Amino acid sequence: MLPFFKKIFLLSFAIALFPLSGLKAQKTVEIQDDVPQHIFTFKEIEILEDAQNKFTFDEIKSEKFDQKFKASLTSTPQTKKLNTTYWFRIKIKQNKSAEKPFILEFFDQTIDRITAYIPQNDKSYKVESLGDAHAFNERLIHHKNFEIPIQNEGNDTQIYYFKISSSQISDIIIVLRTAEWFISYALDEYFYFGIFYGMILVFSFYNLIMYIAIRQKQYLYYVLYNLSVGFFEMSTDGIAYQYLWPNAPAWNQVAYAFALCATSIFALLFTRELLFVRAKALKLNQLIMGVIVIRLIFFVYCYLFDQTLFSYKFIEAIPLSVAFFTGIYIYKNGYQPARFFVLGYSFLFAGFTLKFLIMLGVSWLNFGVVSYYSLSFCFILEMIFLSFAIGDKVRLLKLKKDKAQQKIIRQMAINAKLKDTVNQELESKVEERTREVYHKSLIIESKNQALEEANALLQKQAEEISRMNVLLEQDNEELQTSVEKVTRDRVMNTEVDFEEFSKIYPDKETCYEFLAELKWSKGYHCRKCSNDHYFAGHILHSRRCSKCGYEESVTTYTIFHNTRIPINKAFYMIFLIYSSKGKISSHKLSELLSIRQSTCWTFGTRIKKVMDDRKKMLKKSGKNGWSQLVIE
Repeated sequence: MLPFFKKIFLLSFAIALFPLSGLKAQKTVEIQDDVPQHIFTFKEIEILEDAQNKFTFDEIKSEKFDQKFKASLTSTPQTKKLNTTYWFRIKIKQNKSAEKPFILEFFDQTIDRITAYIPQNDKSYKVESLGDAHAFNERLIHHKNFEIPIQNEGNDTQIYYFKISSSQISDIIIVLRTAEWFISYALDEYFYFGIFYGMILVFSFYNLIMYIAIRQKQYLYYVLYNLSVGFFEMSTDGIAYQYLWPNAPAWNQVAYAFALCATSIFALLFTRELLFVRAKALKLNQLIMGVIVIRLIFFVYCYLFDQTLFSYKFIEAIPLSVAFFTGIYIYKNGYQPARFFVLGYSFLFAGFTLKFLIMLGVSWLNFGVVSYYSLSFCFILEMIFLSFAIGDKVRLLKLKKDKAQQKIIRQMAINAKLKDTVNQELESKVEERTREVYHKSLIIESKNQALEEANALLQKQAEEISRMNVLLEQDNEELQTSVEKVTRDRVMNTEVDFEEFSKIYPDKETCYEFLAELKWSKGYHCRKCSNDHYFAGHILHSRRCSKCGYEESVTTYTIFHNTRIPINKAFYMIFLIYSSKGKISSHKLSELLSIRQSTCWTFGTRIKKVMDDRKKMLKKSGKNGWSQLVIE
């Protein structure tokens, strides 16, 4: 019985070990016509790191290195160590009965160098060099991805080796496809690329027209942001290398870094302009400008000293987070257009986070084309919602403008009503004045006769006056010095008519001379440079700075600045209003000065306001109190 149980035990142990031995063996992918596409994953891909790049292909394919290859622990292996050589191998079982041609395709276009060792039917290997470090025209198939046609003429299992190194973290996505499926997929992919880049161009062109039309910088920054996004996407998906610079592999290695830097900077500038950050959040505005400066410094350092740092794309999380937080902050503070901004950046932030997690090795998120192009999809959604944000901002500005126009219309209606009221009052005043003039004309007519009688008497008195003039001429020299002082004191302290007032200030020059003495009584000081020296200006009694050349007229910074009333009448109006303590009416002023009532009312209101502002000063003033109203 013992040998029987021993056999059972050994058989059970062998059965238990069978799955484990299967787990260690590399899975082989078989070519089948009914399977148009197969993505190699997990145990179907084996990896060997060659840190010093010292292994030859003969060593790699030898039995000694067979156990050194390890199955991929993730669905999509990555070259996480930059510029480090990795060896990958896959096994494909040929199927002679398959009628369709098959190809191998590397899906990541950013891989710098791929040396493919393709097995032949005679057990030899054909070497093909691929990668974006080579000119585009050197590729076997002119497509943005890297394709290798494979032979399928027997039923053997063949091992394919790939030596790969890259300056960026690259996804090693190896796909076995039928040529038919590849053509169909490529056409569809290029079609969707056309839609994607067409949308970017449409959005950019529309907003460029808006910028040209209304000259708001937000549109220009949005255009530059969209173009930068398109430039970055074209640089990373291989479209730019295929169509824009196929013979410039060196530029192709860094083009995406320029686009990514421009995307971050124009995104922050657009955020700052769209959300009025400078006015609504000063500290956030300073933070945005600081991030822009730091991002530029980092870019210049990477470009000049260490271009491998360009591969750390997750650094863009900083400007993205700043823009996202700014949108949330502005929206919480009540600015409605920010809601579309936040929504758009939420999609972009989700897409960026997904790509970042995939880059960190969270393999279950990398489930196919949707996850691979997730950031592109999120860019489209972001562009749409940012356009909504711009439109919402324009709508609010239009609403604000409409409210302002309605307010202006209401004010115009009030002004029209006020004008009608004033016109009615003026008409009644004119009628009253006309009746008054008529009655006065009757009185004047009755007095004309008395005047004729008085003329004769005056003629006799004229002879007497002539004799008295001879005597007055003798006293004239003595009185000449005191007459002006007495007359001026009379004008300043009593009620006189314009004719008598005009004797003191008969013309513009006299008024300007008085103004100059009053204005610069404490000495001349230039208002622009504080210089104390001057010479005569081009205008009457004006003074021109000898240092900076600034010329100040005598009426500048006085109550007479920009008034169209003759200066001597303006003097008299100030005197009348001051002497009457502001109680004289604009109609009375109009009658005394022969100036339109509306003009008298406007200038008189200005004088009364100054009087009201300087009550305390006027109480302490002496005889020349009215002159305290002149200087501003």
